[in-house]
Amino acid sequence: MTPKEFFDFAKKHGAEMVDLKFTDLLGTWQHCSFPIETWDEGTFKEGVGFDGSSIRGWQGIHVSDMMAVPDPDTTCLDPFFARPTVSVIANVVDPITREDYSRDPRHVARKGEAYLKTTGIGDTAHIGPEPEFFIFDEVRYNQNQHLGMYEIESVEGAWNTARFEEPNLGYKPSFKGGYFPVSPTDTYHDLRGEMVYEMRKVGIIVEAHHHEVATAGQSEIDMQYQPLVKMGDQFMWYKYIVKNVARRSGKTVTFMPKPIFEDNGSGMHTHFSLWKGGKPLFAGDGYAGLSDIGLYAAGGILKHAPAILAFAAPTTNSYRRLVPGFEAPVNLCLSARNRSASVRIPMYSPNPKAKRLEFRCPDPTCNGYITWTAILMAAIDGIQNRIDPGEPLDRDIYEMTAEELAGYRKTPGSLEEALQALEADHAFLTKGGVFTSDLIETWIAWKREKELTELALRPHPYEFYLYYDS
Repeated sequence: MTPKEFFDFAKKHGAEMVDLKFTDLLGTWQHCSFPIETWDEGTFKEGVGFDGSSIRGWQGIHVSDMMAVPDPDTTCLDPFFARPTVSVIANVVDPITREDYSRDPRHVARKGEAYLKTTGIGDTAHIGPEPEFFIFDEVRYNQNQHLGMYEIESVEGAWNTARFEEPNLGYKPSFKGGYFPVSPTDTYHDLRGEMVYEMRKVGIIVEAHHHEVATAGQSEIDMQYQPLVKMGDQFMWYKYIVKNVARRSGKTVTFMPKPIFEDNGSGMHTHFSLWKGGKPLFAGDGYAGLSDIGLYAAGGILKHAPAILAFAAPTTNSYRRLVPGFEAPVNLCLSARNRSASVRIPMYSPNPKAKRLEFRCPDPTCNGYITWTAILMAAIDGIQNRIDPGEPLDRDIYEMTAEELAGYRKTPGSLEEALQALEADHAFLTKGGVFTSDLIETWIAWKREKELTELALRPHPYEFYLYYDS
């Protein structure tokens, strides 16, 4: 879409306002709205100014002025404003140098796509994520000098079979019993359907939606794969739509990986493939129907997985999900069908176009632009250096001894371990200037200072159970 077509689009839909959106370092959308007459075609070249010092992980106050340059190709109608409003996603630039901002996640993804083409390996990285989330009725939490608590409420919660509901009709999905039941057990079919319809309005192709394994409204909506930057944009729309449709119905959504103790967490299995000239590169006659390129790509992802997880599983809560001994994908190995392996090769279709890697470790709290670019860079490194993915894990882990399982590398056990891995292993990310040392250092510093240190200072409620009577 050209700038002129942008204004034609706005006029066609009677929109008098434009909403400008961009993504901060940690992966949250920011926005500002403008009367449309304050813009002209030059706005799409010059951009609009904002205070970069007020955005998490970005500028200091002494260099706070930044510019957001709208990308007309991202134009659509925002579905949640009372009156027609045109939405457009921006790239962020420095107002003095006019250079793209190195900490703008969308810029990182754009550089990743460009770098792939310079390698000659391929020209397109397709990304197909499977974000999971919980739909709750209410959530309460607090932490101060004399109180630390959280409480979740859900009409679907397995713990509510005896709650006074005038009347309580039962049909609560049990712990780990939420996968695929029809209504009346699945009470959120229509609400997920509303989410899907809103996604389709902004151009997202949805493949399926369903209840997930956990109790209390765990859900999944799957998008059709798209090129990296486009999927980054769609993932931002996805989270925005899911949260706002839920709110419209008096519900609340969280993408936290592990909000419920002793039930399945929410992941974001990411399907990944490389293409060149419209042809898939991962199909071949190797293990699980993979080509050498596909196997080497898996080798790169597995080698660099601990560092990738500093972005892909970016919260302390992420490692409540990535726990050995359960279905969680903690084994850093390859498998055709085993869901406890970090990289799985889906075997649903023999079509070469369907041949892909499924990296199962990420969760939906991540910044998609950064996470998927990190996966791409690891795959490129694996292909360039012909990295062997190692022996596949095709056995049931519950039938294996501790000694047998010890032969497979594991995902980091904490966010701090993942950050340490990123510190030690990031040369693959900085090739071609895709990631800058500044971005990596800023990410690590933010996570340690704003999250790890703050959590370390606060007593946990379970510590009272363990130690109060010591």
